[in-house]
Amino acid sequence: MTSLSNKSAIVTGGASGLGAAVATHLASLGAKVCLFDMNPDAATATAAQIGASWQQVDVSDADSVADGFDAARGVQGQESILVNCAGIGPAAKTVSKGAPHDPALFAKVIGVNLLGSFYCASHAAAGMVQSDPSLPDGERGVIINTASVAAYEGQVGQVAYAASKGGIVGMTLPMARDLADKGVRIATIAPGLFKTPLLEGLPQEVQDSLGAQVPFPSRLGDPKEFAALVAHIVENPMLNGEVIRLDGAIRMAPR
Repeated sequence: MTSLSNKSAIVTGGASGLGAAVATHLASLGAKVCLFDMNPDAATATAAQIGASWQQVDVSDADSVADGFDAARGVQGQESILVNCAGIGPAAKTVSKGAPHDPALFAKVIGVNLLGSFYCASHAAAGMVQSDPSLPDGERGVIINTASVAAYEGQVGQVAYAASKGGIVGMTLPMARDLADKGVRIATIAPGLFKTPLLEGLPQEVQDSLGAQVPFPSRLGDPKEFAALVAHIVENPMLNGEVIRLDGAIRMAPR
């Protein structure tokens, strides 16, 4: 098993939700963590709480991503762990009230979720492949992306979101194959219904209703459970090129 002690990690979307849970857990295991986030207030608070650094990065902007990686490496050295959690999920149908889907909104979702994950993954990989293979099996690093069960069962109004997450699923294996001979692993987690700020903003009865749709355990997922899987992927070198559903066996209905 690979130890996280003193390893350098970058977590995108690390100031809140799943990203904050991941950053907190990795830091508790001894990793040096840098948060990438667009919200300076939340990032400052989370970083101070867990002893991390942070950079204001727009993951949909390749130049912003490059600058963020340069700055993070200046603080904590070359990362051996990248976890992509930054994402957005606005709801819009393919056609609504006779009007087509807003093309700018569709492009924005793809830009943040899919292109952002790719920009960060490719930039991290470029640094990792030049580092010394100091980990077991000659491993140089691991990149973990966040998809969603919507990649497989996108609901009404999730056409852009599902497309972006489906793209993340689709690039997992080829990216792992691209980097296999260089000692860099790729894995993706596809979470179901988790208690993130988006769902926590809903009335409690709505949260309970959503949780009841999960076969077992019949509740919303705890971000700490997502973070625990991230840590396990880092620690288990045989996990590579795989998409893991973390969803309590839910299969989403159309609505």
